Amino acid sequence: MTDSIGIGMIGSGFMGLSYSQAVVAHVEGAHLVSITGGRRAAGLAEEHGLPADESVAAMVARAEIDAVIVATPDQCRLEIAETVAAAGKHLLVEKPMAPTVAECDQMIQLCDQAGVKLGVVKTERFRTLTRKAKTLIDEGALGPIWMMRTMSAFPISLTRDVFAERQWMYDPASGGLFMGMASHNADFLRWLSGKEVRKVFAQVNTFSDIDAPAQSVMAQLEFEDGIMAHMWTTSELPDPSIPDSEVRFEVVGRDAILDFENFNFLRMGKGDSWQDVFIPEKFDWANDPKNPVRLEPHTRVIQDFVDSLRFDREINVGGLEGRAAVEICEACLRSAESGQAIELPLTGSQEG
Repeated sequence: MTDSIGIGMIGSGFMGLSYSQAVVAHVEGAHLVSITGGRRAAGLAEEHGLPADESVAAMVARAEIDAVIVATPDQCRLEIAETVAAAGKHLLVEKPMAPTVAECDQMIQLCDQAGVKLGVVKTERFRTLTRKAKTLIDEGALGPIWMMRTMSAFPISLTRDVFAERQWMYDPASGGLFMGMASHNADFLRWLSGKEVRKVFAQVNTFSDIDAPAQSVMAQLEFEDGIMAHMWTTSELPDPSIPDSEVRFEVVGRDAILDFENFNFLRMGKGDSWQDVFIPEKFDWANDPKNPVRLEPHTRVIQDFVDSLRFDREINVGGLEGRAAVEICEACLRSAESGQAIELPLTGSQEG
């Protein structure tokens, strides 16, 4: 067992700040060594009393670095993985793992060949609320799952701010805001049900003047065992948007129904009534990003990754899990382009 894992932080935006704070203040058995990437890297490094490396190559050349956390635009992650894996360092990458299945496959192959571990951030699996929902399902409180529905909806007023801050989302090589949103939802449906998607039919559009594709996506997902699921993501609703819709899920079983929004409530409908199962503590993510309540799932993701290195065990959410979510999202885009249902697993790479 290694006493403490040396972590390098690649990326200095909102999530770089989040993961850096989690490592410094909350993760056990790890310490932050240096920071690189992005215009805020020098300031973030100074805040933590750490050096700012001039490049990823310079960072992974440090003997005290054992692993890196990658919170960069998704179109950069394959190139970063090549550099990091070649240096023999482990990786934990933000979702989506990459913008295409083909790039996910290359990242998995690179890490396998180098003998390094590859983890993917899936914070929605690590919240107290979502874990309670998963436990209810696994313990049979709902009976067999029949149907699921998920929605992530944002007002266009917020989307304009997001694109102003993250210009890289306009890049056609990126997965854009759709991949950033839907990779959470797709992964979570897989995790809740314990089943794989077998067919996808989707409509994709951008109704607003945002100059980026796939700002609104509606998809019907056919899971194993005939489970029906619907996934709706949109970032262009008029104000005031839809209440409780940032990360909303409904799971219908033979015996009961779960309705939950990951930041607000978990309810179960059974018999002749609904009951609150769990109400999470609130936080202000925009003005208090270092709040320990907000950072809890991020801390747990990193802790799982760190523990897998310290105790030499498998990562709970590895490259194959990250790839599966990207595959569902890519199938949505292929379906909309072709006008046909797309069967999974995908064959061939998506062009463009």
